[in-house]
Amino acid sequence: MVSSSATELHSLRPLMPTVYLPAVLFGIGQGAILPVIALTARELGASVGLASLIVALLGIGQLFGDLPAGSFAARIGERRAMVGSVALITVALVLCVLASQVWMLAVAICVVGIASAVWGIARHTYLTEVVPYQLRARAMSTLGGSHRIGAFAGPFLGAGAMHLWGTNGSYIVHIATAGAAALLVGFIKEPIKPKRPDKAEGSLRDTVKVLRDHLPVFATLGSGAMMVGIVRASRAAVIPLWAESIGVDGTTTSIIFGLSGAVDMLMFYPAGKAMDKFGRAFVAVPCMAVMGVSLLLLPLTHSALTLLLVALLLGFGNGLGSGIILTLGSDVSPKAGRAQFLGGWRLCADTGTALGPVIVSGVTVAIALGPAIWAIAAIGFTGAAALKRWIPHPEPALAER
Repeated sequence: MVSSSATELHSLRPLMPTVYLPAVLFGIGQGAILPVIALTARELGASVGLASLIVALLGIGQLFGDLPAGSFAARIGERRAMVGSVALITVALVLCVLASQVWMLAVAICVVGIASAVWGIARHTYLTEVVPYQLRARAMSTLGGSHRIGAFAGPFLGAGAMHLWGTNGSYIVHIATAGAAALLVGFIKEPIKPKRPDKAEGSLRDTVKVLRDHLPVFATLGSGAMMVGIVRASRAAVIPLWAESIGVDGTTTSIIFGLSGAVDMLMFYPAGKAMDKFGRAFVAVPCMAVMGVSLLLLPLTHSALTLLLVALLLGFGNGLGSGIILTLGSDVSPKAGRAQFLGGWRLCADTGTALGPVIVSGVTVAIALGPAIWAIAAIGFTGAAALKRWIPHPEPALAER
């Protein structure tokens, strides 16, 4: 629940230097390294399949890190947890630069994923504590939008650094931006301090109790969050794969994907404002429905123009739900054991993120790419129904959280 001091926060502006600017910087770093992980693996002698697996280790590391991250943040506090996560990321990124064997790179990328989970959950917990309910969706969508802006700019900065230092340049960019983010978090005074529990609740027993007590939420609304993760993660696979299948060249595909991402990125604040004004379901259900319709249409495209139009609609749908997972997690999180709960909540969404490309791959191998895309569309419509059914209505008790 938001502490009484949170009522002093009337706008998001005071959070810019300690929350949103660090999120942009962190996003720049992650955006910089994502395109080069596979290239680094190939330089070290990995096969194409093994290189793809190493890229996947970033998400797998986040999955492994979600629950421990919640306990860690609960025990030492969000601010210290974020600074500690950057220290761990820095060590892992240095290992990426120095790696001489494929296994060294694999370990380093997995550690980056684990540390990223700590960063994300600590920041999510802090915002949940200090932002009042009437600003919450805008706060969360702006957090997600800040990260997306950084991730959009990251590959360009990484490309510039690669001209100087080769593929290591992208890792150096992440080291620099993560370090700058940690300095902002560590040395700029927080505008509002969250109330800390009288007793640290970071033990394994505490975490198990929190997860067990809220298992019904994870099984219902959490399943909706997982379906959101599946559909969102599948976008990055199905657009390039379908583009290739209809003969669209790589350069055009990159432009289409970038334009779709730009539409997505521009939607974050309107989406948050709509959630605060009209409720979470007002945005979440159309988000999944629009993505479902887009995915139904995707296998019907046969040219770069029609693919672009569908990709733009898909980006609009995804952007419409900017911050929805963060907002819903905050809405249903308890005061006691909040960080551990949010670790479990993020595990639901991250499981979906990991499953999305696997489902696309499995159905494509078993049947074909078109039916695989339609299977994801079906999950999108199912997710819309699940969110409509289980998103809680804003009641007075909920608004006090």
